[in-house]
Amino acid sequence: MIVWVLYDIENDKNRTKISKLCKQMGLYRVQFSCFLGTLTANEKDSLTLQLEELIDPEVDKIYIFPMNQTELKQTTLLGQAFDKKLVNDEIRALFF
Repeated sequence: MIVWVLYDIENDKNRTKISKLCKQMGLYRVQFSCFLGTLTANEKDSLTLQLEELIDPEVDKIYIFPMNQTELKQTTLLGQAFDKKLVNDEIRALFF
């Protein structure tokens, strides 16, 4: 399944760990606090559990949105939707 992971983490150290974890799971950074990629259901569950251990539930926020290919292709991208320094051709290929 395709997933978006978006987060707002107060602690710099934890935010860095979360970013590294998303990359280790094979997700691609599309903006500073936004990752996109394909995960199996088990990988998504594993990511969720690992993220849960890194956050302060009183102040931090993480959203994991599953999306299928059809829904992804219906996404509206406006302006500089992707940071060209962060996004590779693999992510662009998901949309087009």
